[in-house]
Amino acid sequence: MMNAVRLNANAKLNLTLDVTGKENGYHMLDSLVVTADLSDRIVLKKRKDGRSSVVMHGMGSESIPPEENNALRAAERFSAAFSTAGADITVYKNIPIGAGLGGSSADAAGVLLGMKRLYGVPDMGAVEALADELGSDTKYLLTGGLARMRGRGEKIDFLPEEPELHFLLLCPKERVSSRECYEEYDRLQPSCAPCTEEAVRLIRGGMLSWAAQRFSNRLYDAAASLCGAVKDAYAEARAFSPLGAAMTGSGSASFALFETKELAEWAKSRYRGKSRAIVAKSFYPKTNKEIKNPFVLGEDEGTGG
Repeated sequence: MMNAVRLNANAKLNLTLDVTGKENGYHMLDSLVVTADLSDRIVLKKRKDGRSSVVMHGMGSESIPPEENNALRAAERFSAAFSTAGADITVYKNIPIGAGLGGSSADAAGVLLGMKRLYGVPDMGAVEALADELGSDTKYLLTGGLARMRGRGEKIDFLPEEPELHFLLLCPKERVSSRECYEEYDRLQPSCAPCTEEAVRLIRGGMLSWAAQRFSNRLYDAAASLCGAVKDAYAEARAFSPLGAAMTGSGSASFALFETKELAEWAKSRYRGKSRAIVAKSFYPKTNKEIKNPFVLGEDEGTGG
């Protein structure tokens, strides 16, 4: 019987992001997304009662109140839905918070997968339904990969995996609240032509360099009006003449896509701005590994990173 699970929860990048409308108070999205090898490490240990706890380390995550912690929320909802005991959870953050990289949703997805393994729950469909309740990226991040994500994130069409995509991520210290960003989007009401449909068509046709020219984010103006560092990061990403660049999520981070890892590393070596610069590559998961003892020394295991 498994008593502990260790896994990685991968960040995501919105290569494109269109806002297609609003339903029941929620913004509907159309986005081309890919997971990156930047990840949080999550350790879950089985409890005997129905309670769960979470301890956070890194990226300022220690100050997140438990009632606002998506990892804890995921564990509690899992136990309630499947009548299982709880888990003691430790999250080692490496995904910047408030950057639009999906760290909170990634942690929730990782906890759901960890609880599924701890307690041998076979019903993946029911786990996906829980994920839909925990954030627009959470269901997608149960698997990750290259995909088109629509609606509130519940409509996911996976695309054939591209060769490795190499990025320079520029992550400002300043954070952007997703709620405030969408409120500002509604206030500004920007009129922009959609970009996702064309980018997906070009990706499917094997024309990555053309698709990269369509990379853009319809939330950018709203995020930039809330946080000046968003403008700086995006301008700095574009200054390296990459294949494509855009803000991810609701900000504050931007990415630049390069043809090779060497070019991404070259850009990082010459970056002189104030943001945290990270070289990352696309992550296409094939299996989600697990180990029984999370404290065994040796090669890292998990879903990536």
